[in-house]
Amino acid sequence: MEKTTKNKLMMNYPKVSVVILNWNGKYFLEKFLPSVYNSTYPNIEFVVGDNASTDDSLSFVKENYPLVRIIQNDLNYGFAGGYNKVLEQVEADYYILLNSDVEVTINWIEPVIEMMEKNHYAAAQPKIRAYHKKTHFEHAGAAGGYMDVFGYPFCRGRILHTVEEDKGQYDDEQEVFWATGAALFVRSSAWKEMQGFDADFFAHMEEIDFCWRLKKSGYKIGYCPSSLVYHVGGGTLNTSNPKKTYLNFRNNLFMLQKNLGFTDSIAIIFIRFWLDLLALIHFIVQGKYKDAWAVSCAHQDFFINFFKNAKKRKKYLIQENKKGFYKKSIIWDFYMNKIQKFSDLSANNF
Repeated sequence: MEKTTKNKLMMNYPKVSVVILNWNGKYFLEKFLPSVYNSTYPNIEFVVGDNASTDDSLSFVKENYPLVRIIQNDLNYGFAGGYNKVLEQVEADYYILLNSDVEVTINWIEPVIEMMEKNHYAAAQPKIRAYHKKTHFEHAGAAGGYMDVFGYPFCRGRILHTVEEDKGQYDDEQEVFWATGAALFVRSSAWKEMQGFDADFFAHMEEIDFCWRLKKSGYKIGYCPSSLVYHVGGGTLNTSNPKKTYLNFRNNLFMLQKNLGFTDSIAIIFIRFWLDLLALIHFIVQGKYKDAWAVSCAHQDFFINFFKNAKKRKKYLIQENKKGFYKKSIIWDFYMNKIQKFSDLSANNF
């Protein structure tokens, strides 16, 4: 009788697969998998996708969480390629791409799925706070992602390196430009239509590129304030690592070339080269020579892959959804206009 009731209950809920991509992450799995595993959503599957780890993280999962499905990749394909490989083998109505360094709270899934079902969002994110400073938003996502005219991403609750305290100022559901890859809810049908992440990104900004492609196809991206998770951030690649600098600068240029129209891409990328040069000089002045070289390498790789990325630009038949696009420069507003809070930006510029 109990089993029949449970089956009927599950039928009333879309199937959700929580997929954690792991690479030598036993420490984070030990720390955060229990909170995920205790999720109360009725129709759920837990998956750990592994990018050819060399530690004993998979042994830990098998011994302690035998009901968690494990999918092993033969190589480390990065965040983008790794998820592509794993999700080819997962069937569900919704995927939740969850970083291994995320602690979830009670009922973190239900409100997001309910919001997506009701308002037809293709992708969405919960509220993201910092694990080590739980009163404040977290850098990678905060209360939803936005994009400025030169391709710089920022968030409600985080502009550049300035992160706001969460005082409930962004507790309203919003359509945004991009949702964080740290806790990305996405319809499986939309994921398949977009053919997942661009594997050439390897890691960083692949979710922004993915969301931009969704927007260009007319889809909506949502932010759900009634779901809360805590993110450590930098669990796999530390913020101070020059490789992170390289990937961020390179992938941002890749993304602009792919998603802007031909004429706009020429103009915007030309300006970005000069802005990136200023960033390079800033790194040199700070004595961060490896980061300066990382910016240079990012530009070199952009030109090496120019024609390959040009072929990825698609013509979309549906009018692009530009909700969440900021018509001005967030860099100018931050440094020249001294705007450090999202709420201080003019609504007329969105």
